[in-house]
Amino acid sequence: MKLAIAQLNPTIGDLIGNAQQILEAATTAASEGVRLLLTPELSLCGYPPRDLLLNPSFVESMATTLVHLAKQLPPSLAVLVGTLTPNPNAHVAGGKPLFNSMALLEAGKIEAIFHKRLLPTYDVFDENRYFEPGLHSNSFTLIAQSPIKIGVTICEDLWNDEEFWGKRNYHVNPITDLAQQGVDFVVNLSASPYSLGKQKLREAMLQHSAKRYQQPILYANQVGGNDDLIFDGCSVGFNRAGEAICRARAFEADLVIVDFNEETRDFVPSKVTPVLASDDEEIWLALVLGVRDYARKCGFKKVVIGLSGGIDSSLVAAIATAALGSENVVGVLMPSPYSSDHSIRDALELAENLGITTHTIPIGELMQGYDRTLETLFAETEFGIAEENIQSRIRGNLLMAIANKFGYLLLSTGNKSEMAVGYCTLYGDMNGGLAAIADVPKTRVYSLCEWLNSRGVGSGEGVEFSQFTIGNSPKEIIPTNILTKAPSAELKPNQFDQDSLPPYDILDDILHRLIHHHQSAVQIIEGGHDPAVVNKVLRLVARAEFKRRQAPPGLKITDRAFGTGWRMPIANRWVGETLNRSR
Repeated sequence: MKLAIAQLNPTIGDLIGNAQQILEAATTAASEGVRLLLTPELSLCGYPPRDLLLNPSFVESMATTLVHLAKQLPPSLAVLVGTLTPNPNAHVAGGKPLFNSMALLEAGKIEAIFHKRLLPTYDVFDENRYFEPGLHSNSFTLIAQSPIKIGVTICEDLWNDEEFWGKRNYHVNPITDLAQQGVDFVVNLSASPYSLGKQKLREAMLQHSAKRYQQPILYANQVGGNDDLIFDGCSVGFNRAGEAICRARAFEADLVIVDFNEETRDFVPSKVTPVLASDDEEIWLALVLGVRDYARKCGFKKVVIGLSGGIDSSLVAAIATAALGSENVVGVLMPSPYSSDHSIRDALELAENLGITTHTIPIGELMQGYDRTLETLFAETEFGIAEENIQSRIRGNLLMAIANKFGYLLLSTGNKSEMAVGYCTLYGDMNGGLAAIADVPKTRVYSLCEWLNSRGVGSGEGVEFSQFTIGNSPKEIIPTNILTKAPSAELKPNQFDQDSLPPYDILDDILHRLIHHHQSAVQIIEGGHDPAVVNKVLRLVARAEFKRRQAPPGLKITDRAFGTGWRMPIANRWVGETLNRSR
């Protein structure tokens, strides 16, 4: 029997468009003799639909669309579609209005409905807000040459193996229940968001379950960008021995066909796409997909970026060019009297390497206008942060004007290190509709740029990837001087980031320990860091929360991002037990 995984890229709320994607995949699968097609979790509406689920008309439209889709599917094919269904017992105290469900569509009808049993409420997930957990183990029998009993799970249902994790997060383990029922194999419809290294963890977990229960597993994951979340796809299958028998492409839609041997009751090896070569390649592809889908799904064709000649804006420009094409990226240079000549040259050289259009708008006269306007009020004070921030806000105002005038998406260019310690300006460089690298630490920014350059050196035709080519230069995309010069905001003469921050390798290690590992100040200091530096960084992180709350959505590429899953109070006096309470 042939099965297939349709690794789809749905747009949240586009019920007709998503149904069409399912139908097209089903038509192709049926032409290849496939008996059962898997689609991702909530494939009909896209994941995560969030508070659209509170809209009764949305729920009703999904039900109507599902019935219509069932009638259109090829009659020889059974299809598992991710959907939602009303909870008939929602009126009971504490009952939630919906189930996160999977529908079995066959012969023009909805043959069965199965409900997700384990509902995550950590990090970016908040499924208990909307869904009632399913109470029963899910399976069905499909007739091929012989009856085949298939166990059914939805995403989190696979993530509770106490042997793998060392504990249970939920009272039940759906995989154990299905193994005890003697199913022939397990399928999982998933919408598992990307973070660096997560696919290795997923595959280790799936491999463990397959070997532990001698149970083949087929895992279908969503792909694409939805707001701040990126889904990497990488759908995969394992046989009874825990061997990978298929793997779909990363960060692309795909259709993978697998044979199930009815005599051995196991999967036959199929197409196994190699894993990506490096962390930098993984992050790059994630960010390109995130920018492309955010622009496309929000209706933008072009983006505008402020080019400073610095490494952050250079990386964002390269990502945008890969995502949308050089003809759809506009770079704006806004030099001030403090801008160095080499920064302007570097920005122009980058733009030439990428093949993008640029405009130069000097801001010196605008700065003078602000000085005159504020002269009386600011009399007898010294030049300081307020005046520096005016420059950033002038630039942000100009970029927003261009974005509004021409219907462009403004990409902000701040990195995670800056966002963490507040080295960014509200209504200035934080302006934008999407923060492309807000979850990328400064040290990783350098690593990505160096990796990008290594892909293109000597090619003569820019940097080539499987999905796109960027640049038109035989040399590196990111000019060497951008990589080697000291980072600076250039808001006053001879200003450098390290005047007021520790070196970025030290800063990023402190931030990683704090943000990702939740280490205390004492633990970070015990890790080898200077107490005064640690105390300063922790104070900066706490004080910058009000800025992060007002930032544009940032693409998530780590397991702890300043986005949906970050829920810190703004009015907060806890900054670490070794610190005094003075803010």
